[in-house]
Amino acid sequence: MTVPEPAGTAAVPPPGCPAHAGGPADAATHRGTLPGGLPVGVPLTPLYGAAVADDPHGLYARLRAQYGPVAPIELEPGVEAWLVLGYPELLELTRNEALFSKDSRRWRVPAEGRLAPDSRLQPMTSWRPTLLNLDGAEHQRLRAAVADTLARIDHRQLRGTTETAANALIDSWGPDGTADLVTRYARRLPLLVFTQLLGLPSDAGPHLIRLINHIADSGAESVRANQEFQAVLVDLVQRRRATPSADLTSWLLAHPAALTDEEAVHHLVVMMVAGNETTICWTGNTLRLLLTDRRFRATLTGGRLTVADALEEVLWRDPPTQNFPGRWATDDTVLGGQYISRGDMLVLGLAAANADPAAQGPGALGHGAIGGNRAHLAWGAGKHVCPAQHPARIIVETAVETLLHRLPDLQLAVPAHELAWRPSPWSRALVSLPVLYSAFTPPRPPAPERPSAWTPPQIPFPAPEDQDPAVGPAPVEETAASGPNPSGPNPSGSTPSDATSTGRTPDSGKPARRSWWSSLAGWWSGQ
Repeated sequence: MTVPEPAGTAAVPPPGCPAHAGGPADAATHRGTLPGGLPVGVPLTPLYGAAVADDPHGLYARLRAQYGPVAPIELEPGVEAWLVLGYPELLELTRNEALFSKDSRRWRVPAEGRLAPDSRLQPMTSWRPTLLNLDGAEHQRLRAAVADTLARIDHRQLRGTTETAANALIDSWGPDGTADLVTRYARRLPLLVFTQLLGLPSDAGPHLIRLINHIADSGAESVRANQEFQAVLVDLVQRRRATPSADLTSWLLAHPAALTDEEAVHHLVVMMVAGNETTICWTGNTLRLLLTDRRFRATLTGGRLTVADALEEVLWRDPPTQNFPGRWATDDTVLGGQYISRGDMLVLGLAAANADPAAQGPGALGHGAIGGNRAHLAWGAGKHVCPAQHPARIIVETAVETLLHRLPDLQLAVPAHELAWRPSPWSRALVSLPVLYSAFTPPRPPAPERPSAWTPPQIPFPAPEDQDPAVGPAPVEETAASGPNPSGPNPSGSTPSDATSTGRTPDSGKPARRSWWSSLAGWWSGQ
């Protein structure tokens, strides 16, 4: 990997440099003397720690100013990579799988013995037989299996199930008028939905959420958590292979792509970890925007902007996955003016590319305009774009709307500048979102049932509880290329304002029978 001289300094072009001599780049010539080809004395910017948590947009702006659309970074001490900051460059990267492969076995860092077995990068970069790690026909086979399986979800019933689960959690908070919307809502709700979608037993939920938290954060426990998480899913696949049911696991196993048990397990890992973590972050970040930005607060009391608008702005400004590994160069090449060596890792800077000046302003590629522009790169781009974005949108939009309806006078309990972000290089996630409220609005009446291939259970509301056990928490075809809008929103503000929602039609009684759903919600509430 070549690290260029900082802007403003004279640099001698390396022999074979295509920008100066017209020939192919000679990686062996312009690599430095340290492991990984880093020139002596050139520091790399860490993509971890406080900088990426506290001010990622400032970090990306500084890297762009110094290096341009592709910048050298450090993923952990001694492990270098490239961060792709440019919107056009990220599209080029994701569309050219012949030159930028998804196969992490091409990465030269582990091949050179520089990635420790217990490295926090292992769960996010280790090769697995999934659609995330393959190219060409094999990727198309596996992607078809996942996309077709997700397409069998009934969106109307998914919305109803999410709303019922959300009501169960809200009712469990009790009358004290305080809650943390991250730990007691955003982080719990997706698992209530995902465990049912996949056909997991109720007692697996609490354990899985802790494992997912370790995996997504790339913490010290991530390797062990990854192994335990897969063991749970191995058992699920074996049971569903023997006894199919109306769930995503059974549908995945029955797909004509004929996935092996190993392939099925790995794809359940992808759906559970990526889907769960992304949904958590998107929900939390949207609620933060609604609570801190006057444009949206006014909207929710009768103005022009909507919850759907807030969802889109978050995907532009603070997408759930801000960076995603990765692509690996199959040959020496040039991208964004940088000399990329064969085996180099390139990280997709999704949030940085959304903020690229090339994607903003009149005549440019366009920024996320309020009103439905979805030319952002929050879901990735190219053949590996996230296939679960539509179910995720339903879950998050329903979660936010249900909360705003149930707690119409919701207010942030701390100054907006005191909100802290998790120190993950991949996820953009709040540590907590404490709020105050004075009263509950009754749930809305249930929508009429209709036949479906998937019928979710009814979720009785658990008794109010005030206890809150510690429960902790990564993603990504061509939606970004469909036609960006040249105008866009200003960055999110941070001024708290007034009530968040208007009241809606009250609900009637609650189901009498207690299901496994309420047992799981009750466990989270301390019952």
